[in-house]
Amino acid sequence: VWLHVQDDYFHYLRERGLRKLHGNEHEGYFENRGSITHAHPWEHSWDRFVGRAACNFIRNFGGDGPFAMMVGFPGPHNPYDPAADFPEKYDSEDMPGSVPEAVGDTPKLRQKQIDSLRGGWNGVDYTEFTEGHKKKMRAHYAALVKGIDYEVGQIVESLHVEALLDNTIIVFASDHADYLGDHNLAGKGSFFETCMRIPMIVRVPGLESATSHELVELRDVTATLLAFAGIDRPSNMDAKTLPGLPVSTDEPRDRIFGLLADGWMVYDGTWKLTKYRTGESVLFDLIDDPLEQTNLIADPSQAATLRRLDTELSIYLMNEMRLSMFDRLVDSGNMSQDPSFGREGWRREFPAPVQDVH
Repeated sequence: VWLHVQDDYFHYLRERGLRKLHGNEHEGYFENRGSITHAHPWEHSWDRFVGRAACNFIRNFGGDGPFAMMVGFPGPHNPYDPAADFPEKYDSEDMPGSVPEAVGDTPKLRQKQIDSLRGGWNGVDYTEFTEGHKKKMRAHYAALVKGIDYEVGQIVESLHVEALLDNTIIVFASDHADYLGDHNLAGKGSFFETCMRIPMIVRVPGLESATSHELVELRDVTATLLAFAGIDRPSNMDAKTLPGLPVSTDEPRDRIFGLLADGWMVYDGTWKLTKYRTGESVLFDLIDDPLEQTNLIADPSQAATLRRLDTELSIYLMNEMRLSMFDRLVDSGNMSQDPSFGREGWRREFPAPVQDVH
């Protein structure tokens, strides 16, 4: 569908006699598991287009007053498609090897991903997925990351030229990572560390560099930016301010919960329990087993840990289900105390205010 969306990039390409291209229009797309050299020159790549648009906004409007800008680069993403003229090249043989698949842990999960990627947008069959495929994919991915690194540098330079850098807070993050062959998987969509752990960098003018090892989530960026802007956080928002910053007012998280359509996860900084719709579950001690190779779900010595995490996850899911329906409830728990209920002209507030949940 993206190929047919007539967005700004569509019009940019058409003005230059070009169009959006699917990965399968390039030589070697299927054989190399989505790793190709894009037919368009680097200057017309989608990440270059986004980076230029961000710099143009800063130059043209950055001095008009306070602004908030989100720059979303499409890459790095399948297809792994750096341009032929991109100045940075990476050799497949220089790439690190993949994290092995723990055979027997989640075979249904892998087959489900193979079936999903074989159809639809991707169209690639990952049934055979060799280390050679994975290293080539990683080399192409590295070039795409380098391209985004260049664009971020251009954005920072634009802020500097416009005398805005020392008055601008910059947050660098990603919505997800990519397996690139780790655990014999491709793309995204489950809870191994390779996919769910992402970069998070916050630059605050005048603040010395430091590293935080606390648990954070992407939604915490919202609470943090609201705090920097001096805006009260809505009472129904479950984001927290990121730790270690001048505006940090919340206790750090002691748990991270993850919910997908086909999987649930809880992580307490040491132990991670994941349950998939395939019926497969995994329990890892990430201190002793950071590559998630030893599934302790059936280990009798970890039965208490499993029960604790499973209870925490169940309670969280129950609360989330309750909150997801709260705005549609006729009775939020106070109807019996409302003397006007049942009388002519009685009305209920819809949607029900989430801050009234109890």
